[in-house]
Amino acid sequence: MNRTIAGTETLLKQLLSVSFDSQRAAVVVCPPFTSLYVASKLLAGSHIKLGAQDMSPFPSGAYTGDISTELLLTTGVSYVILGHSERRQYHGETDLLVNAKVRAAVTAGLTPIVCVGETIEQRQAGQTEETVGCQLDGVLGQLTPEQVARVVVAYEPVWAIGTGKTASPETAQVMHAFIRRKVGKIDSAIARSMTILYGGSVQPANAGGLFAQPDIDGALVGGASLKAADFVAIVNAI
Repeated sequence: MNRTIAGTETLLKQLLSVSFDSQRAAVVVCPPFTSLYVASKLLAGSHIKLGAQDMSPFPSGAYTGDISTELLLTTGVSYVILGHSERRQYHGETDLLVNAKVRAAVTAGLTPIVCVGETIEQRQAGQTEETVGCQLDGVLGQLTPEQVARVVVAYEPVWAIGTGKTASPETAQVMHAFIRRKVGKIDSAIARSMTILYGGSVQPANAGGLFAQPDIDGALVGGASLKAADFVAIVNAI
């Protein structure tokens, strides 16, 4: 919930002034709903794709305040973040609800970026893999292998989001490898090709170490994405 329409426009113009190696990194920005239409106009024909921060599982109807896939598609959105820990924490979203959103997204042709991750209490209790495994089972359940192949997974340890505490590259790699093995039980080829992102206080200083890990394919960037120079540095660390 950052940046007005004008602020989004300024940030995107800064990003568009920079050349990214599109062969190495796919770049997606996910501004607030109020900025999506303006953002789509600015990004048209560029190397930067547009995403939303959430969506409803329902196609239309009396769901005041919600945004459907149809409404997102009219703004040029091609990605959508689903199941972020802040949605789970502040809005009570369950794996069942996130699963419904994922199914709606892939049916509409959107690429869902599905978030999973454990709290500090769960990690300290030795429940990290159990927690993340249950989340994956919940959000990927009822999907066909073809639909799973459309999903991007973002591992975001809740204890690292916005805290400045980043999982070490080695710690993050363990969980990314676990996620890939878990998806491999659905389809090994899909697991090998799946994009798995790390999220949680990603900064220019730590991005290179994270991206050097074999199962970390990129980042879901939070606060650092609000500063064009920092975001560009992270993209160029791929």
